[in-house]
Amino acid sequence: MIPLTLAEVAEATGGTLVDVPDAQARVTGPVVHDSRQVTPGALFVAVAGERVDGHDFAERAVTGSGAVAVLATRPVGVPAVVVDDVLAAMASLAHAVTARLTDTTVVALTGSTGKTSTKDLIAQVLMSRSGPAKGSTVYTEGSFNNEIGFPLTALKAEQHTEFLVLEMGARGKGHIAELCSITRPKVGLVINVGTAHLGEFGSREGIAEAKGELVESLPADGVAVLNGDDPMVRAMAARTAARVVFYGQASDATVRAEDVRFDGLQRASFTLSTPSGSAPVALKLYGEHHVTNALAAAAVATVCGLGVETIAAALSEAGSLSKWRMELTERPDGVTVINDAYNANPDSMRAALRALAAIGGRGPDARRTWAVLGEMRELGEDSLTEHDAVGRLAVRLNIATLVAVGGREAACMELGARNEGSWGEESVLVPDADSAIELLREQVRPGDVVLVKASRSVGLEKVAAALLAHDAPSGAAGEAGR
Repeated sequence: MIPLTLAEVAEATGGTLVDVPDAQARVTGPVVHDSRQVTPGALFVAVAGERVDGHDFAERAVTGSGAVAVLATRPVGVPAVVVDDVLAAMASLAHAVTARLTDTTVVALTGSTGKTSTKDLIAQVLMSRSGPAKGSTVYTEGSFNNEIGFPLTALKAEQHTEFLVLEMGARGKGHIAELCSITRPKVGLVINVGTAHLGEFGSREGIAEAKGELVESLPADGVAVLNGDDPMVRAMAARTAARVVFYGQASDATVRAEDVRFDGLQRASFTLSTPSGSAPVALKLYGEHHVTNALAAAAVATVCGLGVETIAAALSEAGSLSKWRMELTERPDGVTVINDAYNANPDSMRAALRALAAIGGRGPDARRTWAVLGEMRELGEDSLTEHDAVGRLAVRLNIATLVAVGGREAACMELGARNEGSWGEESVLVPDADSAIELLREQVRPGDVVLVKASRSVGLEKVAAALLAHDAPSGAAGEAGR
């Protein structure tokens, strides 16, 4: 963070200094909400959670770890800036700090699916520009895009920061507009409008209305980067005063992928076409959906002034910065585990299943495929229909075995598979992750490909970890095959 005195922190947050011997003492370290991350010079934010209250760790943060003060809602016996609402105070502090970043380009992105993967690509491409004569790139870690993570990420920026890349999630209407008011992005990217969080927004139109708040918040000299292949995103061009840049396969797309092809692990190669020319790209990421993600990153980098050769080279070197997103690992016995268990919605489920089917291949050399799928949350009244559709798609893609994990929604997924293909024993419903692990250890064979995916709260990363913790399951003596 830009160094601030405690007096300046209090002014920015509307707080009161309590037990502060020197109002000119400076916060020179990071702003953190986890006492274990406190370093000398830090500002510790005491967040009261459901199970842990940060105020209980205030003294340790200051006297034990060297924090300059605590941002708190009550006196804590050590130097503190006391405010009415810690979350609102963090937002106000982030607003004040980013207002001083006169040479920083703030890039914000949102979408129903692919936000984190695309953000990771953008960050890696923009970081390739950094060097001794360039500034740094600060970006959201993982999916830390909520009311705590968003301002904490913004507060990591310093005076020499060239790019601040912020992922925006939305809990409801007005949330993205609120986040934009904190950091005032100059470049805004909308990736897609899908069916994630239908339970919160009621319809895709409601989702589009909320996502479009990003482009509405851009200044006239800003740039709205829009997916030209998504009709609901394309329509957002009419909602912004900023310059509009489309990416995708549409005829008016400024950034395009040409001659797209895939290897046996669904890694894409293509020619990246931009206004500054063309260059070859060979992605290390798995799945055809990453072509669109890469184009989004390339479009953002293009409007940020990077050349096509630099962008293409960075995309070709980029990996996943966030865990449990299409992580592909091959065991010594030839079993391939695809851990995509961080989150799930109907769109990302379909993309993952298509990737699994492609990696499994066809014909006499096809590998046996397993889709271990948990429930998708926050789908509202469409939940059962969407789970049924995922089960049916697994059959249509010729996935060898669907293992549905969970309760009512998982049962609907498994029933959809049976109704589509009359699979019988090739489709199975298990109640929890432990049951899935037991089944897989008994039945997975060398050469099989196993996809693990569900909403984050289901916790199916446990299944992937168990598979990777064993060189071979107990049934591995059999031959691979469908």
